[in-house]
Amino acid sequence: MNITGQAVLLRVFVGESDKLGHLPLYEAIVKKARDADLAGATVLKGVLGFGATARIRTQKILDLSSDLPMVVEIIDEEEKISAFQNSLSGLFEQAACGGLVTLENIRVVHYLPAK
Repeated sequence: MNITGQAVLLRVFVGESDKLGHLPLYEAIVKKARDADLAGATVLKGVLGFGATARIRTQKILDLSSDLPMVVEIIDEEEKISAFQNSLSGLFEQAACGGLVTLENIRVVHYLPAK
């Protein structure tokens, strides 16, 4: 697969403690993205953040949270990302948790798999 030019960045914001069964929700999202043959996904762990509840979550020693913010970033062509959104909605329903999903138009400068 070779992506160049216009693409879409899908960002999914969830909590570290959000689960789908015994699996962390962020991991379930990445596995579903791989199954959908999307170009790639990366999970980033936040050190500080808050969401709809306005509760601050941090990794400071005195206030260790087991629910740090997690961001899943997925990039691919618009059609493939649009098709994946239905699967993503299903994962949120199954997990019965909140989250935030954003889309951003991007320009891919370099994407080639290793040979």
